[in-house]
Amino acid sequence: MQNMDGQFAIRVRDLVVGFGRNVVIDHLALDVRRGEILGLVGASGGGKSVLMRTIIGLIPRRHGEIEIMGVAAGAGRISGGAKQWGILFQQGALFSSLTVRQNVQFPLRENLTLSEVLMDEIAIAKLEMVGLKPEDGDKFPSELSGGMTKRVALARALALDPAIVFLDEPTSGLDPIAAGDFDVLIKTLQETLGLTVFMVTHDLASLNTVCDRVAALADGKIVAIGPMQDLLQSEHPWVRAYFHGKRSQMLQHQAS
Repeated sequence: MQNMDGQFAIRVRDLVVGFGRNVVIDHLALDVRRGEILGLVGASGGGKSVLMRTIIGLIPRRHGEIEIMGVAAGAGRISGGAKQWGILFQQGALFSSLTVRQNVQFPLRENLTLSEVLMDEIAIAKLEMVGLKPEDGDKFPSELSGGMTKRVALARALALDPAIVFLDEPTSGLDPIAAGDFDVLIKTLQETLGLTVFMVTHDLASLNTVCDRVAALADGKIVAIGPMQDLLQSEHPWVRAYFHGKRSQMLQHQAS
Protein backbone atom coordinates (compact mmCIF):
# COMPACT_ATOMS: atom_id res chain seq x y z
CA MET A 1 0.00 0.00 0.00
CA GLN A 2 1.56 3.28 -1.14
CA ASN A 3 0.45 6.86 -0.57
CA MET A 4 3.09 8.57 -2.68
CA ASP A 5 1.18 11.74 -3.43
CA GLY A 6 0.06 12.31 0.15
CA GLN A 7 -3.56 12.96 -0.77
CA PHE A 8 -4.90 10.49 1.77
CA ALA A 9 -4.97 10.98 5.53
CA ILE A 10 -6.11 7.40 6.19
CA ARG A 11 -5.79 4.30 4.02
CA VAL A 12 -7.19 0.91 5.00
CA ARG A 13 -6.69 -2.26 2.97
CA ASP A 14 -8.02 -5.82 3.42
CA LEU A 15 -8.92 -5.18 7.07
CA VAL A 16 -10.33 -8.04 9.13
CA VAL A 17 -11.47 -7.57 12.74
CA GLY A 18 -13.35 -10.08 14.83
CA PHE A 19 -14.19 -11.25 18.33
CA GLY A 20 -14.10 -14.99 18.77
CA ARG A 21 -15.94 -16.53 15.84
CA ASN A 22 -17.75 -13.30 15.04
CA VAL A 23 -16.16 -11.37 12.16
CA VAL A 24 -17.19 -7.71 12.39
CA ILE A 25 -14.96 -6.18 9.69
CA ASP A 26 -14.49 -8.45 6.68
CA HIS A 27 -11.66 -7.53 4.24
CA LEU A 28 -12.63 -3.86 4.27
CA ALA A 29 -10.96 -1.14 2.17
CA LEU A 30 -11.31 2.60 2.75
CA ASP A 31 -9.53 5.84 1.80
CA VAL A 32 -10.04 9.11 3.66
CA ARG A 33 -8.77 12.17 1.83
CA ARG A 34 -6.78 14.86 3.57
CA GLY A 35 -8.89 17.85 4.56
CA GLU A 36 -12.29 16.21 4.09
CA ILE A 37 -15.10 15.37 6.50
CA LEU A 38 -16.00 11.73 5.95
CA GLY A 39 -19.17 10.45 7.55
CA LEU A 40 -19.42 6.73 8.34
CA VAL A 41 -22.88 5.18 8.60
CA GLY A 42 -24.03 1.65 9.30
CA ALA A 43 -26.53 -0.40 11.23
CA SER A 44 -26.47 -0.35 15.03
CA GLY A 45 -23.90 -2.92 16.12
CA GLY A 46 -22.63 -3.16 12.55
CA GLY A 47 -19.03 -2.23 13.35
CA LYS A 48 -18.77 1.55 12.88
CA SER A 49 -17.11 2.23 16.22
CA VAL A 50 -15.08 -1.00 15.90
CA LEU A 51 -13.66 0.27 12.62
CA MET A 52 -12.77 3.65 14.10
CA ARG A 53 -11.16 2.12 17.19
CA THR A 54 -9.21 -0.36 15.06
CA ILE A 55 -7.82 2.45 12.91
CA ILE A 56 -6.51 4.28 15.98
CA GLY A 57 -5.14 1.10 17.54
CA LEU A 58 -7.54 0.49 20.42
CA ILE A 59 -8.77 -2.80 18.93
CA PRO A 60 -6.34 -5.32 17.39
CA ARG A 61 -6.85 -6.45 13.82
CA ARG A 62 -6.55 -9.97 12.51
CA HIS A 63 -5.42 -8.99 9.05
CA GLY A 64 -4.88 -5.99 6.81
CA GLU A 65 -2.96 -2.73 6.56
CA ILE A 66 -3.69 0.69 8.03
CA GLU A 67 -1.82 3.86 7.11
CA ILE A 68 -2.31 7.18 8.93
CA MET A 69 -0.78 10.34 7.47
CA GLY A 70 1.56 8.24 5.35
CA VAL A 71 2.79 6.08 8.25
CA ALA A 72 1.91 2.41 8.63
CA ALA A 73 0.11 1.72 11.91
CA GLY A 74 1.26 -1.28 13.93
CA ALA A 75 -1.24 -4.09 14.38
CA GLY A 76 -2.99 -4.09 17.75
CA ARG A 77 -1.26 -1.05 19.19
CA ILE A 78 -1.52 2.71 19.03
CA SER A 79 1.07 3.90 16.58
CA GLY A 80 3.85 6.31 17.39
CA GLY A 81 2.07 8.93 15.29
CA ALA A 82 -0.87 9.08 17.70
CA LYS A 83 -0.19 12.78 18.38
CA GLN A 84 -1.42 13.46 14.87
CA TRP A 85 -5.00 12.63 15.77
CA GLY A 86 -7.54 13.44 18.46
CA ILE A 87 -10.69 11.58 19.49
CA LEU A 88 -14.13 12.60 20.67
CA PHE A 89 -15.70 9.47 22.13
CA GLN A 90 -19.45 8.95 22.28
CA GLN A 91 -20.92 10.73 25.33
CA GLY A 92 -17.68 12.69 25.70
CA ALA A 93 -15.89 10.26 28.05
CA LEU A 94 -14.63 13.08 30.28
CA PHE A 95 -12.85 12.25 33.53
CA SER A 96 -15.47 13.02 36.20
CA SER A 97 -12.91 13.77 38.92
CA LEU A 98 -11.07 16.37 36.82
CA THR A 99 -12.16 19.90 36.02
CA VAL A 100 -12.88 20.93 32.46
CA ARG A 101 -9.47 22.59 32.24
CA GLN A 102 -7.73 19.48 33.57
CA ASN A 103 -9.62 17.31 31.08
CA VAL A 104 -8.43 19.45 28.18
CA GLN A 105 -4.89 19.41 29.55
CA PHE A 106 -4.79 15.63 29.93
CA PRO A 107 -3.29 14.91 26.46
CA LEU A 108 -0.72 17.66 27.06
CA ARG A 109 0.42 16.10 30.33
CA GLU A 110 0.60 12.64 28.75
CA ASN A 111 2.61 13.67 25.68
CA LEU A 112 4.49 16.91 26.39
CA THR A 113 6.54 18.62 29.08
CA LEU A 114 5.08 22.09 29.53
CA SER A 115 4.82 24.62 32.33
CA GLU A 116 1.54 24.96 34.21
CA VAL A 117 1.17 28.49 32.89
CA LEU A 118 1.49 27.37 29.27
CA MET A 119 -0.90 24.46 29.80
CA ASP A 120 -3.47 26.85 31.28
CA GLU A 121 -3.07 29.15 28.29
CA ILE A 122 -3.51 26.27 25.83
CA ALA A 123 -6.56 24.97 27.67
CA ILE A 124 -8.21 28.40 27.61
CA ALA A 125 -7.44 28.79 23.91
CA LYS A 126 -8.95 25.38 23.09
CA LEU A 127 -12.07 26.10 25.15
CA GLU A 128 -12.56 29.40 23.38
CA MET A 129 -12.00 27.64 20.05
CA VAL A 130 -15.06 25.45 20.70
CA GLY A 131 -17.21 28.31 21.94
CA LEU A 132 -16.73 28.04 25.71
CA LYS A 133 -15.58 30.66 28.19
CA PRO A 134 -12.33 30.56 30.22
CA GLU A 135 -14.33 30.38 33.46
CA ASP A 136 -15.94 27.14 32.22
CA GLY A 137 -12.54 25.55 32.82
CA ASP A 138 -13.21 25.49 36.57
CA LYS A 139 -16.38 23.41 36.25
CA PHE A 140 -16.62 19.66 36.66
CA PRO A 141 -18.26 17.39 34.07
CA SER A 142 -21.29 16.89 36.33
CA GLU A 143 -22.02 20.63 36.02
CA LEU A 144 -22.11 20.62 32.22
CA SER A 145 -25.01 20.32 29.80
CA GLY A 146 -24.86 17.71 27.06
CA GLY A 147 -23.78 20.28 24.52
CA MET A 148 -21.05 21.65 26.77
CA THR A 149 -19.78 18.14 27.46
CA LYS A 150 -19.38 17.53 23.73
CA ARG A 151 -17.55 20.84 23.30
CA VAL A 152 -15.15 20.09 26.14
CA ALA A 153 -14.46 16.65 24.67
CA LEU A 154 -13.79 18.30 21.32
CA ALA A 155 -11.44 20.82 22.95
CA ARG A 156 -9.54 17.90 24.50
CA ALA A 157 -9.39 16.18 21.09
CA LEU A 158 -7.82 19.35 19.66
CA ALA A 159 -5.33 19.84 22.50
CA LEU A 160 -2.31 18.56 20.56
CA ASP A 161 -3.22 20.34 17.31
CA PRO A 162 -3.91 17.08 15.45
CA ALA A 163 -4.19 16.69 11.70
CA ILE A 164 -7.07 14.21 12.06
CA VAL A 165 -10.05 14.24 14.42
CA PHE A 166 -12.14 11.12 15.01
CA LEU A 167 -15.71 11.79 16.16
CA ASP A 168 -17.88 8.96 17.49
CA GLU A 169 -21.56 9.96 17.28
CA PRO A 170 -20.77 13.62 18.08
CA THR A 171 -24.41 14.81 18.08
CA SER A 172 -25.86 11.79 19.91
CA GLY A 173 -28.02 12.89 22.85
CA LEU A 174 -28.23 16.52 21.75
CA ASP A 175 -31.46 18.33 20.92
CA PRO A 176 -31.82 19.46 17.28
CA ILE A 177 -30.68 23.03 17.98
CA ALA A 178 -27.60 21.95 19.93
CA ALA A 179 -26.83 19.29 17.30
CA GLY A 180 -27.07 21.88 14.54
CA ASP A 181 -24.77 24.24 16.42
CA PHE A 182 -22.26 21.43 16.91
CA ASP A 183 -22.36 20.60 13.20
CA VAL A 184 -21.56 24.23 12.39
CA LEU A 185 -18.69 24.16 14.89
CA ILE A 186 -17.19 21.02 13.33
CA LYS A 187 -17.40 22.46 9.84
CA THR A 188 -15.90 25.78 10.94
CA LEU A 189 -12.98 24.12 12.71
CA GLN A 190 -12.37 21.81 9.76
CA GLU A 191 -12.19 24.75 7.36
CA THR A 192 -10.19 27.00 9.70
CA LEU A 193 -7.64 24.42 10.85
CA GLY A 194 -7.51 22.28 7.70
CA LEU A 195 -8.55 19.19 9.66
CA THR A 196 -9.39 15.79 8.32
CA VAL A 197 -12.51 14.59 10.13
CA PHE A 198 -13.58 10.94 10.40
CA MET A 199 -17.11 11.04 11.81
CA VAL A 200 -19.14 8.02 12.87
CA THR A 201 -22.76 9.13 12.91
CA HIS A 202 -26.36 8.13 12.28
CA ASP A 203 -27.52 11.76 12.17
CA LEU A 204 -28.99 12.34 8.71
CA ALA A 205 -28.82 16.12 9.11
CA SER A 206 -25.11 15.95 9.91
CA LEU A 207 -24.46 13.75 6.92
CA ASN A 208 -26.24 16.17 4.63
CA THR A 209 -24.91 19.49 5.95
CA VAL A 210 -21.38 18.70 7.14
CA CYS A 211 -19.89 15.72 5.32
CA ASP A 212 -17.98 16.01 2.05
CA ARG A 213 -18.41 12.27 1.49
CA VAL A 214 -20.32 9.47 3.19
CA ALA A 215 -19.23 5.83 3.52
CA ALA A 216 -21.79 3.11 4.23
CA LEU A 217 -20.69 0.05 6.22
CA ALA A 218 -22.70 -3.15 5.78
CA ASP A 219 -21.79 -6.82 6.08
CA GLY A 220 -18.35 -5.85 7.32
CA LYS A 221 -17.44 -3.88 4.17
CA ILE A 222 -17.76 -0.39 2.72
CA VAL A 223 -20.60 -0.98 0.26
CA ALA A 224 -20.99 2.61 -0.96
CA ILE A 225 -18.94 5.79 -0.70
CA GLY A 226 -19.20 9.25 -2.19
CA PRO A 227 -21.12 12.53 -1.91
CA MET A 228 -24.62 12.33 -0.48
CA GLN A 229 -26.18 12.33 -3.96
CA ASP A 230 -24.25 9.13 -4.79
CA LEU A 231 -25.46 7.40 -1.64
CA LEU A 232 -29.06 8.31 -2.43
CA GLN A 233 -28.68 6.58 -5.80
CA SER A 234 -27.04 3.42 -4.43
CA GLU A 235 -28.80 0.13 -5.21
CA HIS A 236 -27.40 -1.69 -2.17
CA PRO A 237 -30.37 -2.94 -0.09
CA TRP A 238 -29.17 -1.60 3.27
CA VAL A 239 -28.14 1.77 1.83
CA ARG A 240 -31.52 2.14 0.12
CA ALA A 241 -33.36 1.22 3.30
CA TYR A 242 -31.31 3.72 5.31
CA PHE A 243 -31.51 6.70 2.98
CA HIS A 244 -35.01 6.17 1.59
CA GLY A 245 -36.90 5.53 4.82
CA LYS A 246 -39.52 7.90 6.21
CA ARG A 247 -36.99 9.76 8.36
CA SER A 248 -34.85 10.60 5.33
CA GLN A 249 -37.61 12.19 3.24
CA MET A 250 -36.54 15.69 4.21
CA LEU A 251 -32.91 14.81 3.47
CA GLN A 252 -33.80 13.58 0.00
CA HIS A 253 -35.72 16.78 -0.68
CA GLN A 254 -32.74 18.93 0.39
CA ALA A 255 -30.25 16.91 -1.64
CA SER A 256 -32.32 16.90 -4.81
